[in-house]
Amino acid sequence: MLEGFIEINGQKLPRTLLGTSPFIGAPQFGHRARLYILDLYRKPEAMASIIAKSYQLGVRGIQLLPYPPVVEALQMARDEGFPMDIVATTRPDPEKGVDDVELLTRLEAKAILLHASVTDQCNWDLLGEKLDVINDTGAIPGLVTHTPFKTTSKLLNSPVLDDFQIYGVPVNRLGYLMDCDTHGPEDRAKFRELITNLDKTVMAKKVLAAGIMTPDDAFDYLKTLDFIDMVAVGIASEAEAEETFLKLASR
Repeated sequence: MLEGFIEINGQKLPRTLLGTSPFIGAPQFGHRARLYILDLYRKPEAMASIIAKSYQLGVRGIQLLPYPPVVEALQMARDEGFPMDIVATTRPDPEKGVDDVELLTRLEAKAILLHASVTDQCNWDLLGEKLDVINDTGAIPGLVTHTPFKTTSKLLNSPVLDDFQIYGVPVNRLGYLMDCDTHGPEDRAKFRELITNLDKTVMAKKVLAAGIMTPDDAFDYLKTLDFIDMVAVGIASEAEAEETFLKLASR
């Protein structure tokens, strides 16, 4: 499931991506976030080993969050012969004087998506400007949302609808980290309708619900969705990479 590549704007992107949210100790991981900071973020060599292991398992892309230790880890893996294609998401608060788009262009990112904290403001002038900058680099522009119901509804009637090609959305059976109450049949049907009408290449994220769901449960549900084109799966260890990506490939 979701093997191989998808072509967008003449570029081929891997359909399965190594997610890097665990690498930065993202807050959705709760008490584990602190452990990830200590065991991964502060140890680029540990992140590089996960990148290398994922590549050995057939994963050819990384959903890069360009924090310095993560970029260092990616460079280490590249130097060791594991050249992951980059589908990047800009940071919500880049360091002063640091331009994520410029950095990601130097890293030869194939696609650059704006962080959900920017997208979900629905400031069309701001989004239009930022998407134009990405487009001018030659990378495929995209958006990420934390509120797929609310933001997608607004995007459908927005002036930036034609300015991006990839849409990153949280999606899992539980509706965890999605802006819905129960994620029952009505919510699921509404979500599919919104995403289908948007007509973009859809990258699923948070499919494991920050580790609440097992890979088997997560991927069995993902397999029922006919509107997902790509998936980014956050991984926190080499063993986790082997278990998760082998199960995804077997679907």
